[in-house]
Amino acid sequence: MGVVTLEVSTNVVMDTSLRVERRHRSWPEALKREIVAASFAPGASVSVVARHYDVNANQVSAWRKRLCDGSTASLAAQLVPVVVTPDRADTPPPAADIIEIELASGHRVRIGGGVKAASLRLMLDALERR
Repeated sequence: MGVVTLEVSTNVVMDTSLRVERRHRSWPEALKREIVAASFAPGASVSVVARHYDVNANQVSAWRKRLCDGSTASLAAQLVPVVVTPDRADTPPPAADIIEIELASGHRVRIGGGVKAASLRLMLDALERR
């Protein structure tokens, strides 16, 4: 009895050639800028924006780095220092005194004379998390 050699090709079942064409999408520069701007909107998430435009989140992050040249300060929210002082029990401010604070998220807070500092801090913390 002789030895039988059997050759089986997998090319029919699976393309093993190196000639696989990769398909890359081409994004217009204006659309890239629109997507990047949307990702910097207050309260926006890169992954949510990426899903909305059907783009990989890593791609959006790369565009952010390239298009902003590290100067995201103009697109990011501006932070303003706030000092919260303890309540003074001796003289409450008149009811006509109202302070209005507009947050970067678009929320507007009006504070009258009867608000305690601890309550204000809790409210501002809650609005920052939104």
